[in-house]
Amino acid sequence: MSYREFTLANVQKTFEITSRVAPLFGAVGSIAPSPWLKETLEHGKELAPVSEKARSEFIVAPVLIACRALFQKNIHVFSGIRLDVAAELGLVGECDFIIGRSTSIYVLQAPLLVILEAKKNDVEVGIGQCAAQMIGAQMFNERELRPIPAVFGCVTTGEAWQFLKLEGKELRIDANRYFINEPEKILWILAEIIKMNPESQSSDAA
Repeated sequence: MSYREFTLANVQKTFEITSRVAPLFGAVGSIAPSPWLKETLEHGKELAPVSEKARSEFIVAPVLIACRALFQKNIHVFSGIRLDVAAELGLVGECDFIIGRSTSIYVLQAPLLVILEAKKNDVEVGIGQCAAQMIGAQMFNERELRPIPAVFGCVTTGEAWQFLKLEGKELRIDANRYFINEPEKILWILAEIIKMNPESQSSDAA
């Protein structure tokens, strides 16, 4: 078994996780996207419908790169990295993206947020897989003696972004869903997630 085989029901039963739908961020603010990001997304939207890989490369990756720039590159965006934590529990496999506070671009440390590309544009199906990856990230942090209060996740089609929060044994699924036609909200949420880690500091750049 691997991350891709988990459903939300599997996750709840296997790891004794409770889940509920609730707002995660209160009043959502905005961070104006840079001219580079706006132009990149305009071009990316024309190419993204072709495939999941296209959505990843032309929409999701540019947003994450822009987020990294906000934090003076003190975080890293890992693409296609394996998060093998507990094979006996099925917590193994490749993650589409992980944002981590790592000192090296080659070694994963302190994963804060895992991002899953929704297969066949189905966000709901991806929630279980993402939740399993979040549990893997939580265990990873604990083993490395760098626990953080909450691990976040996101399931995205590129167009729609659904955020999740794992705190202890409780998984919260955001009652709100955000869309790429308002990138300023998505950037704000990503920045808020990173700022919840006290060792990350944002710059004033947008």
